[in-house]
Amino acid sequence: MTLALLAIIGGFVLLIWSANRFVEGAAATAKHLGMPSLLIGMVVVGFGTSAPEMVVSAMASLDGNPDLALGNAIGSNIVNIGLILGITAVLAPISVHSNIVRKELPLLTLIGAVVGFILWDGALSRFESLLLLGGFVGLVGWTIFMALRARGDNLEVETDQLLTAHAMPIKKALLWLVLGLIALIISSRILVWGAVTVAQALGVSDLIIGLTIVAFGTSLPELAASIIAVRRGEHDIAIGNVVGSNMFNLLAVIGIAGLINPVSAFPAEIISRDWATMMLMTVGLLVMTYSLHKVGQLNRLKGGILLMSFVAYNAWLLLTVMS
Repeated sequence: MTLALLAIIGGFVLLIWSANRFVEGAAATAKHLGMPSLLIGMVVVGFGTSAPEMVVSAMASLDGNPDLALGNAIGSNIVNIGLILGITAVLAPISVHSNIVRKELPLLTLIGAVVGFILWDGALSRFESLLLLGGFVGLVGWTIFMALRARGDNLEVETDQLLTAHAMPIKKALLWLVLGLIALIISSRILVWGAVTVAQALGVSDLIIGLTIVAFGTSLPELAASIIAVRRGEHDIAIGNVVGSNMFNLLAVIGIAGLINPVSAFPAEIISRDWATMMLMTVGLLVMTYSLHKVGQLNRLKGGILLMSFVAYNAWLLLTVMS
């Protein structure tokens, strides 16, 4: 038990470090290859921060723990909106200037509804997983198309400033990219082993561990990125990271996990409790940030509501474990 707890802590520390190195290396490499800043912000940074969820869920599926993989994907989305955007907005209100972010929020809601429809029968087949991955490929294509059309968008300006501040030679960028990916895989393996061992020792389901401890740990890169971005005044990067990451989790993370290890029957609570909570938070975020004007805002009050929703959900999980 002690060794498993140390594995979780050590796995998280290495996971956060490797995720940051991987995203920095990938973004800098893309910049050297001539990729537009807006595209880097939307694809490389937005989706790259979900690399921990993808690798952890893949490892969990390979180890025969699909409930942990599903819990990690859905739980990370709940953490991203409720905890990360909640804390970030309480610390400093977030203004949403980017037209692209405002278009992605309704798309995220639609993707969440489609995933719920697929999971509604209590199973996830390999064919359904391929559909999700096909949707992810389509999403990347749409993202590239939007990025090439929306030159001069506020998100492009903020991303360009970020890349300039963290510029690095191509050799260093490639080194961080490779080392970050290797460390991601190693830390994910350590984390999954520790989480499953603790779950078995405490008599808690893999699903609950995936929704809580693992989801929180894999979302730490988004938390750090969002707080730093808001402190720098890069509001669109802060919310763009979360929206991009959540779409990636629903399509790519669940898709890869189901492709590796299809699920014939998962707990009904994934739909009735976890997916429903995720959708309520997603719709709530859409309503809170929607504006007829060019600038929407997630103020401290709205951030507090998201944060309290996250606390209430975790209290619900705690009551489930204790009952």
